[in-house]
Amino acid sequence: MSTETTAGTDRSSERLLAPAYAATTIGLFSLIAFAAFESMAVTTIMPTVARALDGFDYYALSFAAPFASGVVGMVAAGMWADRRGPLRPLLVSLVTFSLGLLVCGTAPAMEVFVLGRIVQGLGSGAMVVVAYVLVGLVYPARLQPAVFASFAAAWVLPALFGPGVAAFVAHAVGWRWVFLGIVVLVAVAAALVTGTARRQPVPEDPARAPLARLGWAVLAAVAVLALELVGSGTGLVLVAAAGAFVLVVVGLRPLLPPGTLRGGRGLPSVIATRGLLAASFFCAEAYIVYVLQERWDLTPGQAGIALTCVGVVWAASSQVSSRLGERVSHGAALRFGTSVVLVGVGAIALLVWLRAGGTAVPAAAPVAAYVLASVGMGFAYPRTGVAMLADTTDEDRGFNSSALTVADSLGAALALSVSGIAYATAERAGQDPFPVVYALAVAIGVLGVLAAIRAAQPAGSPVA
Repeated sequence: MSTETTAGTDRSSERLLAPAYAATTIGLFSLIAFAAFESMAVTTIMPTVARALDGFDYYALSFAAPFASGVVGMVAAGMWADRRGPLRPLLVSLVTFSLGLLVCGTAPAMEVFVLGRIVQGLGSGAMVVVAYVLVGLVYPARLQPAVFASFAAAWVLPALFGPGVAAFVAHAVGWRWVFLGIVVLVAVAAALVTGTARRQPVPEDPARAPLARLGWAVLAAVAVLALELVGSGTGLVLVAAAGAFVLVVVGLRPLLPPGTLRGGRGLPSVIATRGLLAASFFCAEAYIVYVLQERWDLTPGQAGIALTCVGVVWAASSQVSSRLGERVSHGAALRFGTSVVLVGVGAIALLVWLRAGGTAVPAAAPVAAYVLASVGMGFAYPRTGVAMLADTTDEDRGFNSSALTVADSLGAALALSVSGIAYATAERAGQDPFPVVYALAVAIGVLGVLAAIRAAQPAGSPVA
């Protein structure tokens, strides 16, 4: 065989849809796509669900719950995958995620709906960690950026059709079928991925992860949910909320690489950047459909157009980041992405504040600012995964994958819980609550930029 032919064969095997990777790529892509559809759908129909179940007091909690419980699933899956391989945690995560969807779709009251969201979060959190572990096990390093970019691309179809389909289904046959219909789709994707997970070797002499780590995850998740539940009160209740916040920090520390909470250089700040990106952006996203309906009088379908635009732009930005590859360092990508997120979220905050003051602001303006923020998310978000894997060994791949997704999920959950407190406090004071919520998202965005700067600095480098 000629050298040219050999080279061509090698190049053909380095594609995501090469025979060695095709089933895994399609399966992972499908799982992310269905999870994306669920996320888009919930954001679109949550005001409808809250009205139907008379549960606006639980609005923020319904978003925070799966993020918080997801932390427990992430830590458990990371520990399990490091010891026994990815197959069993994958199967359990898929069953748990589907069970949560069934509970949400049949919930008779908002409290039960939130319970379903908690179960759903356990499954989705574990599922994401197993996906990251499979990326590290199955794909060579040069394909990993493309895999993470494909995860972003998996949001395109849900972004294009998810909000509209969710609004249509909720109007035509009821919001419950938005959840129940996803269960069948998840089963189809699972069939493709489980074969790959089954072929992965079980570690021969795995390091034993301390069970206390799982206990810390439970403590952090419960504390986040308690923070939102008790934080909407006054007086001594707010003191209890402050105590819950302290417990979140205490529970979070053992789940992350040392130095993450203080922004240590290198990997710790990569993890911190991921958490702060999620906290700022998803705090803004949870309220975007709500504020467009309440302050701009849009219908759920009209407001869902914002989610459609964001999904497409996020995926396109991720592709650009992937194609640039090593021409743009991970540190530069994180600095650029966090800065753009901050500008976009800051613009939303300004526009919402102007609207609250009576200024005529077209609905297209906050939508455009939201889309701008998604450019930054698309550019930086996948790079955090690649940067994490670049600083990971076989011994700690599960832990670091878990840490990245824990920071992501708990960062968003904590921000949403605090936003719920801010919303309730502003309402009691007779103020428009939306500017307060978006001011919180801006403050978190500033911290994200600072973390991204330190992520680019190797550990042990001198202070600039």
